[in-house]
Amino acid sequence: MKATIRVSKYQKISTIDRRIYGSFIEHMGRAVYEGIYQPDHETSEENGFRQDVVDLVKELQVPIVRYPGGNFLSGYNWEDGIGPKEERPRRLDLAWQTVETNEVGLDEYMEWSKESNTEVNMAVNLGTRGLDAARNLVEYCNFEGGTYWSDLRKENGHEEPYAIKTWCLGNEMDGDWQIGHKNAEEYGRLAEETAKAMKLVDDSIELVVCGSSSSSRPTFVDWELTVLDHTYDYVDYLSLHQYYDNKTNDLASFLAKSEDMDRFIKSVVAICDTVKAKKHSKKTMMLSFDEWNVWYHSNEETAAQEPWTVAPHILEDIYNFEDALLIGSMLITLLKNSDRVKIACLAQLVNVIAPIMTEKDGVAWKQTIFYPFQQASVYGNGEALTTLVNVPTYDTEKIEAVPYLDSIVIHNIERNELVLFSTNKHQSESIDVSIDTDFNLSHVIESTQMTGYDVKIVNGPNEQKVRPKTMSTEQVVVNNGCVTIKTEPLSWNMTRIKIKD
Repeated sequence: MKATIRVSKYQKISTIDRRIYGSFIEHMGRAVYEGIYQPDHETSEENGFRQDVVDLVKELQVPIVRYPGGNFLSGYNWEDGIGPKEERPRRLDLAWQTVETNEVGLDEYMEWSKESNTEVNMAVNLGTRGLDAARNLVEYCNFEGGTYWSDLRKENGHEEPYAIKTWCLGNEMDGDWQIGHKNAEEYGRLAEETAKAMKLVDDSIELVVCGSSSSSRPTFVDWELTVLDHTYDYVDYLSLHQYYDNKTNDLASFLAKSEDMDRFIKSVVAICDTVKAKKHSKKTMMLSFDEWNVWYHSNEETAAQEPWTVAPHILEDIYNFEDALLIGSMLITLLKNSDRVKIACLAQLVNVIAPIMTEKDGVAWKQTIFYPFQQASVYGNGEALTTLVNVPTYDTEKIEAVPYLDSIVIHNIERNELVLFSTNKHQSESIDVSIDTDFNLSHVIESTQMTGYDVKIVNGPNEQKVRPKTMSTEQVVVNNGCVTIKTEPLSWNMTRIKIKD
């Protein structure tokens, strides 16, 4: 099978916002306790943070992490996690029916974010709390001093403000599973007034308002229209959440779900622009896809967990090779829409539906999905180019005209190179890809491929079976500025090509 890609230096989608490679840590399962924090682990430093985990987060080069939830957020009192640890209350977390010790709270998490080179996407509770707690939290985090909450931060050992830029106004408030669930009118009014108050404390912050928690919600579209009608002038991003599964064990349909993600994004863009037109606004609403992943492997085990324990093993999906292929295509989809998607958070980062797993008395290790995310984060920076792909398609029961090849080309200006990411979704045929471009290309810097694995194969703490391998010089050729790449069936591919000075 053959495919052609046309790309020009003069046709770009956008300059990529690094926050599109964000992730998510929630006080849930072993994400915090036995995940990022485990004082008795042999790699942990004086603050109790596992350095083997920090090293893997740095390898992923995650620029921003959403915290502290998630469903947990909607019942959380942020004040429980500051001050002397021995005085902090143990609380029932109603979202996941666990006990939260509050051993790790806001100040500890800020220390971890510094160690892991990540910024914080801080979320405020609009379920059981509201405007007052939110404005106090901004004051604690971002105000220089001379007030009650900013001076309390100093008393707790943190002289300088945290200067957190990005803030989420609650979590999935459209969902009836959410503690303090609200209808669109109730949430829209609360988010509007909370946003105004938070920006009165610090007008430099950017705010993310809750969109629908999935495209399948019965309130989707109506929710967005109502919420944005209230908040459009006061917020900067609208959130999207979406998870995918392969419960039917239909590989072709599973790999097609990146097309569903693309349609979801474009639908939300249309909604935002409708509100923009209605309000005669000059502002264009951007998007934060702040929860996305594959999620389904661990649901039965999670449902059987004993309630009211500390840091139980819940939602510890072990990802296989087919999951990594879809994650690669979802990353490509986000980059194709990077003119509007400025923030995205792979949910989550450690242990809970995550690319990084830990053994309590052992190592931290990389899941299959670690690798496409890491390559995109490290090399997919600069300008996302309009990538025209001509390739045969296939139909599934729900989605028609699915391209066998997903692809995006990035002009990494800092490195002076073109970077091509692609997923071959065909189960039996290789695809010979020809790239037509007006860039003056020199040579291949690096070309890797993940392919040849059984789709159900997984990684583990002692063996990294699934990982990128270097492609041969026969598989990737640059000749007189023309590029040809042989992508194997069911493969994730990354190629970096030097641009002539």
